[in-house]
Amino acid sequence: MDSESVVSQVQRKIELQSPEDLAYLVANVRTAAAARLDEAFPHVEGHDGREDELRTRIEALVNQYIDRTFALAAPNLSINGLPVSGAHIRSSSSAEEPAYEPFDARKRIRIAELVTAEEKLLEDVAALKRSIPAAAAAAHAARLRDAMQRDEDALQQRVARVTAAAGDGDDAAKLGGVAPLDRQDGVEAGFRAAVDALGRLKRDMPAIVAKMERARVAGEYVVTEGR
Repeated sequence: MDSESVVSQVQRKIELQSPEDLAYLVANVRTAAAARLDEAFPHVEGHDGREDELRTRIEALVNQYIDRTFALAAPNLSINGLPVSGAHIRSSSSAEEPAYEPFDARKRIRIAELVTAEEKLLEDVAALKRSIPAAAAAAHAARLRDAMQRDEDALQQRVARVTAAAGDGDDAAKLGGVAPLDRQDGVEAGFRAAVDALGRLKRDMPAIVAKMERARVAGEYVVTEGR
């Protein structure tokens, strides 16, 4: 039985989700080692090349030690359930540090302006959501009132014409000398019934208008409470 099988039976491997996790660990170890080197060998202006050579040599040995440590730890690691190979260690060791763009004050100001503009647009949208439904309901109610008023005016004019025609002279004069029809009485009775119906409609029209007004007020109340 090989050593890897024995280790896997004794303890569970350290699980990583992606190669970037391994690169992150290696980079953190290298950063900590570089900080210790800076403490032991601080950069001094005007130093000679010998100190540079010593620091470079020690830094190379430290990096070799880090590579060796992670290579020995590879059997105890897994990336997304797969074993860690030497290629993963080498690629993580040679990974370049991310480069960041220098701070630009103009871009920061531009970002703040865009954020302010976005907030203003959101406020405008919220205001429209509050005002548009009520305005639309009021406009629709006004159109209904105008239409009802036009219908009432037309009805009054029609009733006035019919009433005036019914009160003019006798039947012969109204018919212009034409002889009465065979069903003259029935036609006149039907006409009078129609006039009476129009009169009742005229009397009932204010009540209908009042109902429509109450419906409009109720609609505006529902819209206002819905905000």
